[in-house]
Amino acid sequence: MDSACVETVGPPSLPRLFLSFLRLGTTAFGGPAMVAYIRRMAVERNKWLDDATFRDGVALCQTIPGATAMQTAAYVGLRARGVWGAAVAFSGFGMPAFCFMCILSFLYARTHDLPLALAAFHGLRAITVAIVAYATLSFGRVSLRRSADIFIAALAAVLFALRVNPILVILLAALAGLVLYRQATPKPQATTEPAVPVGSRGPLPPLLLGVLVAFALLFVANRGLFDLAILMFRIDLFAFGGGFASVPLMYHEIVDVRSWMDNATFMNGIALGQVTPGPIVITATFVGYWLHGILGAIVATAGIFLPSFLMVVGVVPYYDRLRASAHFNRCISGILSSFVGLLLSVTIQFGLDVPWDVPRIVLAGAALAALLLKVEVLWVVLAGLAVSMVIL
Repeated sequence: MDSACVETVGPPSLPRLFLSFLRLGTTAFGGPAMVAYIRRMAVERNKWLDDATFRDGVALCQTIPGATAMQTAAYVGLRARGVWGAAVAFSGFGMPAFCFMCILSFLYARTHDLPLALAAFHGLRAITVAIVAYATLSFGRVSLRRSADIFIAALAAVLFALRVNPILVILLAALAGLVLYRQATPKPQATTEPAVPVGSRGPLPPLLLGVLVAFALLFVANRGLFDLAILMFRIDLFAFGGGFASVPLMYHEIVDVRSWMDNATFMNGIALGQVTPGPIVITATFVGYWLHGILGAIVATAGIFLPSFLMVVGVVPYYDRLRASAHFNRCISGILSSFVGLLLSVTIQFGLDVPWDVPRIVLAGAALAALLLKVEVLWVVLAGLAVSMVIL
């Protein structure tokens, strides 16, 4: 057998697991699209788990809040080597994005007032509108299939435009889904559950205790960092629908509620997040660096990713029971529909902040067209950056 096709058989060592996901994380552009590459590495090449088990994990990661690709990495690590495997796979996959974003945040803090940098970021704001608009269209095509879906999305858009707290909007959407999708029935699910390595079951209480101790120490040491960590933790806890779902929540809390940064700076952070590998929630690293330097970047990143990790580790042993529940499925359907409305509201808000002229309209239109044609977002952003520095 060709060694290039199958690198290893059986459970990997923890260092190998970490390095494998670290290498994959350096090219993790495209967000959820990276799930296919994780499958190729974990299922086809290395045989760490079978295809059916992997598909169950992807379904789980699409159901619970958080960045899907990051959670899929944790799931593979959990199935392969238990909780420690989940931790090293999760951290290895996310570390390149964190490092790149710290470097970009450092450069942004020192160059964003220069004429060339200003031109670049003025163009990137127009591209950011196109990126969020594309996310809205993509979510809409997948999530809005019934009249009830459209109603919940429209209601969420109105409530978000009225500055209603997004977490309250999510809870109302879950309640609406419970009521409006009464005729929906869950698909038949398998009653058997793939084996999980020893040490994977029941790890949540000690992990939660460790998180509580860390938050308590942070509260005593630095209240500003504690507030940042709690905020990011809460945002990810309600980010149903993948990493992009965190954008409206983060925007509302950081720009509207707390005024920690202005709209333009936050949009620039999103643009920087698009030229780094990893999920869009890496914008949290930019926010943390902007507010508290490198320590803030570390705290914000840990806060935004911890719920995703804890939910994968805690929910996997009980997922079959959850996804067989009609009530659970109806609530999740309502929440996913609401995020289309939230993203639509953010698209409009971002659009209102851009000083539109003919070059920016053309730039945004070209970026949206390229994304609709399945051009990788990295190339769209880099091309837009180059064009902005020339024409703006």
